[in-house]
Amino acid sequence: MILKRWLVGDPLKTAQAADQRLSKTLALAIFSSNNISSVAYATEEILLVLVLAGTAAIAWSIPVSLAILFLVLVLTISYRQIIYEYPEGGGAYTVAKANLGELPSLAAAGALMISYVVTVAVSIAAGIAALTSAVPSLFVHREALGLVTILFIVIMNLRGVRESGQFFSIPTYFAIGGLSLLVVVGVVRSLYDATPVPLVSTPVEVSGGVETLTLFLILRAFAVGCSAVTGMEVISNGVKAFRVPESKNAATTMIWMSVILGSLFMGVSWLAYYHGILPKADETVVSQLARVTFETGVIYYGVQIGTMILLILAANSAFAGFPHLASILARDGFMPHQMASFGDRLVFSNGILILGLFACVLLVAFEGDTHALIPLYAIGVFVSFTISQSGMVRSWLKRKGDHWRKKLLVNGVGAFTTGVATLIIATTKFWDGSWIVLFLVTILIMMFRGIRSHYKAVKEQITLTRDSRPPRPRHNLILIPISGVNRSVIRAVDYARSRGGDIKALLVDVNKEETALAEIQWAQWGCGVPLIVLPSPYRSILGSIMDFIEEQRQKDPDCWITVVIPEILPARWWQNILHNQRALMLKASLLFKDRVVLTDVPFHLTK
Repeated sequence: MILKRWLVGDPLKTAQAADQRLSKTLALAIFSSNNISSVAYATEEILLVLVLAGTAAIAWSIPVSLAILFLVLVLTISYRQIIYEYPEGGGAYTVAKANLGELPSLAAAGALMISYVVTVAVSIAAGIAALTSAVPSLFVHREALGLVTILFIVIMNLRGVRESGQFFSIPTYFAIGGLSLLVVVGVVRSLYDATPVPLVSTPVEVSGGVETLTLFLILRAFAVGCSAVTGMEVISNGVKAFRVPESKNAATTMIWMSVILGSLFMGVSWLAYYHGILPKADETVVSQLARVTFETGVIYYGVQIGTMILLILAANSAFAGFPHLASILARDGFMPHQMASFGDRLVFSNGILILGLFACVLLVAFEGDTHALIPLYAIGVFVSFTISQSGMVRSWLKRKGDHWRKKLLVNGVGAFTTGVATLIIATTKFWDGSWIVLFLVTILIMMFRGIRSHYKAVKEQITLTRDSRPPRPRHNLILIPISGVNRSVIRAVDYARSRGGDIKALLVDVNKEETALAEIQWAQWGCGVPLIVLPSPYRSILGSIMDFIEEQRQKDPDCWITVVIPEILPARWWQNILHNQRALMLKASLLFKDRVVLTDVPFHLTK
C-alpha cells in the first residue's frame, strides 16, 4: 500500500472529477502524440516499399504522401462531425451502435482495441529505434528498454489524466518543436538552394532482386504509409475528457492536430525525396535528414531526443483512448463491469493495466522491431474508420436535419476513401500480419457477445418477479471441522454459538490416540456442542467431511448448512508454508456447493 501511494499518489475524491478535465493545450499533448508521432516512421515505411523497385521509384513517395494527406483532410472533417453529433465519446463504436447495429459496432470496438495495443508497441519500438540510431550500442537492449518504458507510462497514467498530461506536455511540445525546426529549416534550404541534390546513386541491396514498379507496389506503399493517419479517432473517443464546452474544444484540438500532422508529414516526405534519403537498418530516415540539415551536433541530438520522446509518448494517447472505450463497452455489458469503474486517481485503472500488459506481450513477441509491427498497425484503425463513416452516412439518411446533404457528402467521401484504403491494406499486407488483426477482431466479437450473454443470464436468474415470494424460515445446521482442541477451535465455537442454530463439531478419526485425547478435551472445552467422530479408513480428512456434508444435504433438502472453519494465521507471510492448507482446500471444495455457506474464523498469531 505504501509503495502504491508512492508510485500512484493519494486517492482523489469523486467531487474532484471536474478538476481533472483537460484544456485544449494539455489535450493536444495527450491525444495527438500518437497521430503526430507517425511522422517519424510513415515516410520511412513508404520508402521501404518503393525502394524494392530501385532508387528511382522513390519519386513516387510524393504522390503517395499527397494521397495520404487527402485522407487526413477527409478524416479531420468527418471526425469533427462525429465529435459534435456524439459528444458522449466512444467514436466508431458509439456511431455504429446507434446506426448500424450490434455486429458492426463490436467489430469497430474490437478493431480499435487491437489498434490501441499495437499503438503502444509500435510507438515504444519506434522510440527506442530513434534512441539506438543515436547510440547504436543500445540496439541489443531494445526489448528491455521498451518494457521499462511501458511500465513508466503505465505508472504515470495511473496517477491521473491531468497529472500525466502536465508531465508529458512539455516533452511533447519540445518534440513537435524539434521536428518543426527540422522541416522548416530543411524546406527553406531546399527552396533556396540553387543546386538540386541528386538521388542516391548507390542501389540498395534487396533480397530477391529489384522488383518492377507496378500499381500493386504503389498501393503497398500507400498501405504502409497510412500509418500516418492512425490516432485520428482518439479525440472522438475521449470527448468527455475535455473542459466545457467539450465538443467545441475537442473539435478545435482536432484541427490543431491535423494541421501539425499534415505539415510535418509532407515536410519529411519532401525532404527525403529532395535529399535522396533511403531507409537503413540501423538509422531512421528522420535521423538521416537531421544529419543532412544540422550535421552531427547539438541540434541533431536535440531532434533525435525529441523524436524519441514523441514516439514514446505516442503510446500515451492509447492509454487515454483504450480505457475510455473499455468503460463504455463495460457499461453496455460487453466488457467486465469493473472496467467501467474509476480507480483511486479518477482514471480507469483496470483498462490502463490491461493495455500495458498486452502491449508488453506484443513488444516481446515481435522482438521490439518497428517494421515487423507496422503491418498490424493500420488495418484495425481503418476498419473502425470505415465503420464510423458508414454509420454517419446512415445517420444523415435517417435523421436529415440542417445541411444534412453537405454532411452526408463529407461522410460519404470518408466512407468511400477509408473503405478503399481498408481493402488496399487488407490485400497488400494480408500475409504480413493483417490477417492476425482480422482474426483477433473475430475472437474479440465472440468474447464481447459471450460476456454480454453471461450478464443477461445473471440478470434473468437474480431478478425478482411478480411471482417471487419471501422465503420461509429454514433450519440452519452449523458444522465446525476440527483436527484437535485448541484456542483457535474454541474461538470458532464461540462464534458459532453466537449465531444460534443446530451446532455440531466434526473430527475425522485418522489416529486413534489423538482422537481419544481430543474427545477428552472436547468434553471439558466444547461448551456442550456435540462432537461427531467420522471414520476414515483411507486417512482422507477432506473426503470424510465432504461425504458427511453431502449426506446432510440429501437428508434435508431445505436445510442451510454453515461450515465454520477455524483458521490459524501466522504473523509473517512466509510462515504460511510451515502450516498445512486444509482450511484452504476445504473452502475451495465447498465454494460451489448449493445451500452451503462458508464462514472463516481467523486466529491471528503474534509471532
